[in-house]
Parts: sequence; C-alpha cells; structure tokens
Amino acid sequence: MNVGAIEFHSTHPRDAHDVLRRARDLLLDSPGRRDEIADGFAWPDLGASFNWAVDWFDRIARANDAPALRIVEEGGADSTYSFEELRHRSDQVARRLEQLGVGRGDPVILMLGNQVELWESMLAVMKIGAVLVPTTTALGPSDLADRVRRSGARAVVANAADTPKFDGIGGDHLRLVVGQASGWTEYQTCRAIESPAPFASTTVPEDRMLMYFTSGTTSKPKLVEHTQASYGLGHLTTMYFLGLRPGDVHLNISSPGWAKHSWSCFFAPWLAEATVFVYNYSRFDAAALLAEIRRCGVTSLCAPPTVWRMLIQADISGGSGQLRELLSAGEPLNAEVIAHIRMHWGLTIRDGFGQTETTALVGNPPGAPLKVGSMGKPLPGVPVTVVDPVTGSPVDEGEICLDLTQRPVNLMVGYVDDPENTAEVMAAGLYHTGDVASRDADGYLTYIGRTDDVFKASDYKVSPFELESVLLEHPAIAEAAVVPAPDPTRLAVPKAYVTLAAGWSPDDDTAFEILRFARQRLAPYQRVRRIEFAALPKTISGKIRRAELRERESSGKRPQREWRDDQFPALKGPAGDRGR
Repeated sequence: MNVGAIEFHSTHPRDAHDVLRRARDLLLDSPGRRDEIADGFAWPDLGASFNWAVDWFDRIARANDAPALRIVEEGGADSTYSFEELRHRSDQVARRLEQLGVGRGDPVILMLGNQVELWESMLAVMKIGAVLVPTTTALGPSDLADRVRRSGARAVVANAADTPKFDGIGGDHLRLVVGQASGWTEYQTCRAIESPAPFASTTVPEDRMLMYFTSGTTSKPKLVEHTQASYGLGHLTTMYFLGLRPGDVHLNISSPGWAKHSWSCFFAPWLAEATVFVYNYSRFDAAALLAEIRRCGVTSLCAPPTVWRMLIQADISGGSGQLRELLSAGEPLNAEVIAHIRMHWGLTIRDGFGQTETTALVGNPPGAPLKVGSMGKPLPGVPVTVVDPVTGSPVDEGEICLDLTQRPVNLMVGYVDDPENTAEVMAAGLYHTGDVASRDADGYLTYIGRTDDVFKASDYKVSPFELESVLLEHPAIAEAAVVPAPDPTRLAVPKAYVTLAAGWSPDDDTAFEILRFARQRLAPYQRVRRIEFAALPKTISGKIRRAELRERESSGKRPQREWRDDQFPALKGPAGDRGR
C-alpha cells in the first residue's frame, strides 16, 4: 500500500500546516510498521507558501501552555518556557529585527549558547524570512571573520562575552548583544515591543532558510544551504528516527552552531510537539547528568559516541529513570557501548546516519528489528543507494549515495558560492556522501568509514572504524583513531592513536597489552601494529581529525613515544603471551 501517496496527493487546496501535520501523524503512528511506512512514504507538497516558524510553530504554540523548552543549569537554576511564551518572545525579537532593518533573505549569524535567546532568535529570524547562520561560541576571531565574510552577514547576535571577537571584523552588519557592549544594540530592547503583531507566511518552500558551516574534518569548512522545506519538512525523518512523540522530554547533548543541535534541539522535537530539555554544565559529569535525567523525567536521550563512552565508565546502576529512547549520532557508535547500556538499563541505543548537508538518512526507528553493529535502513522518503565510487554501479559495499532521480526534500540545495564542490558531490545523478557502508540481504547498512579514511594494508582494504571498535573494547582505551602508517613491506600498516582511560599509564606494559588484545581479535592484515598514546586532534564540533593524523604519518619519521609490535618478541608467538 502506497500510504504516503494516498495520504498527500490530492487536488484539494493545501494548507501547509495541515499537510505537514498529516505527514507527521503518519510517521508518529508507525511503530512496528517500518517497512510499510518507508516503502510507501512520499514527501508531501507544501503548496505555494511555507514558513516553518509561522505555519508550523506558531500554529501549535498559540495559547499552548505546554512546556516547549526547559533549561537546567548545573548550579541549580531551572527555567521552563511554554510554546505560547516562545511564540510571543520570538515575535518581539522578530519585530525588533525588522525595526533595525533586517529583512527577507538577510543572513543573521547567531553566536549564542544554550540559552533561551537562541531559540527565540532562531524562530524570529525565520519569521521575517531572513536566513539563519548558527555559529559556535568556540570560534576564534579569524574563523569568525571568515564566516562573517562568506555568509554575507547582515546581522550578528552574540553574548557580551563574545563581542571582543568582532572588534577587528569589518563589514556593514547590525550587532545585537545579549547583555551590554559598546557599539552594540541591546537585545533587551526587544522587550519594549509589548504587543507585537503576529506574522503571516511570506516565504515559499524553496526559499533559503539556513546556512551551516560543515565541521571541516578533512578540508576547509563548506557553507551548506538549506531551505524552508529541506529542514522544515525534511526533519520529519529525524523525528521518526528519534522516536519522539507529543509530550516527550528530549535531551540532545550537542553544542549550538552545529547541525545536530538544530536537528534534535529544535526541528525534530517541536515537529513532535515535545519538550526540548537542556542541561548546561561547564565540565562533563556523568553522575550529575544522570541525576538530572531522572529528576526531570527525560524520556529520550541523544548523545554522541564520546558521551556514551564516558557514561559507561561511570556508575549507571541507579537506573534509567523515565528514559524510553536512547540514540547516538554524529559518528558511528561501537557495539560494546550498546551492549553495556542494554545490560544495565534494558534499553538499546539506536544508531543512525546523516550529515550537515541532509537531515537523518538512515536509522533504526523504534519498533524495528535491530542488527547489532548496523546503523539501520534508509528512512522514509530517502532514496539511499550503495555504489562503487568509481563506476557508480550498485554494490553491496561502497559509497552511500542518494538517487537524484528521486531527489529527496531533505537534501541541501548545494554549497554556497562553491559550484565546483557542489557539482562534485552531485555528479552522475547521485548525491555522494563520502561515507562507505556495506548492505546486507535485508537492506541493513553497516558503516565502514569515510572514503578518505579507508586504506589498504598488505593489499587488503581496512576500515579504521572496524579496528577502532575492537580497540575500544579494551578497558585501557577511552578513545582511538586508526590511520595508515607507511611500511616498506606491506605498503601501510594500521596504527592506533590512543587516549587512555583513567588509571592506565602510557608505558611498555600498556602498549603490549593493547597490541596483544588487538592481535587476538583481528585478522592478520587488520592487526594494529603500532601505537602512539596521545590526545586526539578534533574539530571544534568534537569530531576526530583523522586527516591530521594521516598527515603526521606521511612524514616518515618515527615518533619517540611510538610502540611497534616487532619490539615485543612475545607477540610473534601464536597466543601473543609475554610470558610474565
């Protein structure tokens, strides 16, 4: 049954809100019917006019006293804002921006933390048809200058503490400050507009709504363009993957300025009419986080693998509170973490896949059978194919691509002012994700790695992620990144950069134990043959910069603190026993 086509394709006049609601409700009612829904879903036609903040948020928010946003601080402060409060507060900000000369199509940089002004500003910028440019507060002046220039920013909204970063940045843009700063307009002046006139939809689905800079793990960050439809409608896949429902309390651990924040702290929860829950802390404390999850009745938790790995090193015996859904995103999650949580809480962390250039593409939705290690199947409306990156032919192991003959709504327009990179990722009728996966007979996809990360050793193809997953099973390892190291015999051998867990020393004994552990669990061509203990280089969004590690290895110089398997004679034996 083509449920999607039956639901949406009609000759009756369309109201964008009602069309989006019917699509949402179809997905909300789908637990246990994953294949039926995914096979039959068709993206609905929003009609000639659509503005997510006006047509969706304001419609669900008006006179709605349910909590939309709850922000808890580690010091004890606890603030809750209803849907109606955020509708009114964002109207105030939007009308003030209009007074200051910001209008339709104007890029607005939002450099804010997890504070109510961020959510108000995001809604406000959308309502006037301007363009969101979320930006992390971790940026330094030079990166910030680049973003202001490349985005063509017409306005900037920032906290007082961050305003000095803009001192040397030129350009004709409005500066709005939360707090006080010389030469900046105070954000608080928005509150002087006590009864702002409500907004009507003035944008079309294809209008630019948001621009995101990518995290830049392998190259200079690109500027991604999304529309009112690609994110406003496209995040139905994210909502479906997360398993959110009306009344849920959803916690997503992510920093503002990155796409995953808007995925799970804005669009997906509010599409589901759930509460966005935020816990702000200066330093990660697993016990404190779990205490707040239990105290505040959090029902769903989405966290990056780094957080999950830190959680399982803590005492989680106190139970999971009211948690129902556990999610991981940002990078692939290793199987041993999933097993540990399942053993202690009886809940399964569901993995998924997407990019800044898209919304969620692949995932394990609630109620669907899971396969350990798999990131799931293509989500509704997403034409995923796995192809040979050279020939473009369908294969069982290759690059994850989207079929552009069925171009999904939740795909970016392209990279702003970058036709070469846009053409490259949209070549041959496909959108190329640059990620490699295998696909089994049932259609489940298992992540292998970035196309740039996979390498050959002894003429065998090696997946760094697969080796890292094995290494992370060892209690000494908190984080690991595997890259190729030049070798005169094998061309390249796997080398692991390792961050140790508390209580372990970077010495001969630890190196031997890890090398032996890997030897016992990996095929000969996969064996990790070199180890270096180090803090892993990361982007400001927290992703490991394997490109930087590969560059270190290309120098050919042996680091002083590197251990190799050939320096341990006992590893040449069948069991790898040091004989102590």
